[in-house]
Amino acid sequence: MNKLKKVLVVFLSLIMITSLVACGKDNKVEDKNNAENIATTKYPLTIKDSYDREVTIDKEPERIISLGPNVTEAIYALGKGDKLVGRTDFCDYPVEVKNVASVGSLQTPSIEKILELKPDIVIASTHFPKDVLKKLEDLTVKVVALYGEDSFEGAYNTLEKMGEVLNAKEKANEVVNNMKEKVEYVASKVKGLNTPSLYYVIDFGQYGDFTATGDTFIHKMILMAGGKNIADDAKGWKYSIEKVLEKNPSMVIVPKYFDAKGRIVKTNGYKDLEAIKNGKLFEIDNNMLDRQGPRLADGLEELAKIIHPEAFK
Repeated sequence: MNKLKKVLVVFLSLIMITSLVACGKDNKVEDKNNAENIATTKYPLTIKDSYDREVTIDKEPERIISLGPNVTEAIYALGKGDKLVGRTDFCDYPVEVKNVASVGSLQTPSIEKILELKPDIVIASTHFPKDVLKKLEDLTVKVVALYGEDSFEGAYNTLEKMGEVLNAKEKANEVVNNMKEKVEYVASKVKGLNTPSLYYVIDFGQYGDFTATGDTFIHKMILMAGGKNIADDAKGWKYSIEKVLEKNPSMVIVPKYFDAKGRIVKTNGYKDLEAIKNGKLFEIDNNMLDRQGPRLADGLEELAKIIHPEAFK
């Protein structure tokens, strides 16, 4: 009898263990399926774009046209670069985008070229003209305009929405989280350090002097990178060399394009700045700061490394 009891106990134990294992497997499968469902876009998808339009996307886009450099960068960052069939003349990053057909400028893309490329979707960005949008809509071209407020949060929201449109929600979350981590990393590096004054050059010369003033997002990035923007007393983008000379910044930062560094050292007023005379003239890839895209956090880091090189050694 005792032997029989023991056999029954062992038998029941085996049944319970088998059931628990099976339940565990079922739960894991269910969790995995739920995660996949969350990460996968369900089509048809109706979203509200940045022009407050409700746009319905019937299926996952296989042929995409980008009408903004930041959109193009986001498409590649989300792993969808192989589906890009058209871009603007200003879409220059990453380098492989040069092999993609251009549809013209940001403001006046070629309608004919867009139609020729037969896109499933056209993704526009900031300040896309509504008359061009109307023309494309009248020709039954699916267009969605995606841009957020001029901030890191705006960039995150745009990337997340684009991830939803392109069935890349998981990758979008990864990109956004990496950006957030880098922003926190930069903040930790410059915390408590002195704030050297700087002048951030956007343009200069016969048409005027332009910078990121106190009401711009680049100004906020300068502060986040541990610097003091001498143009924080102005609004918009216009400034003057007279004010720059008066405030005498400890460093000057120029875009790396159009030989800005070579030209500014020969330009009246600027060449007299102590910062330039003392070799405190630096270049930066301003596209990382200007574009509301996945490289924005990289731009912040590069800016911080210029302002505080000692913090990143």
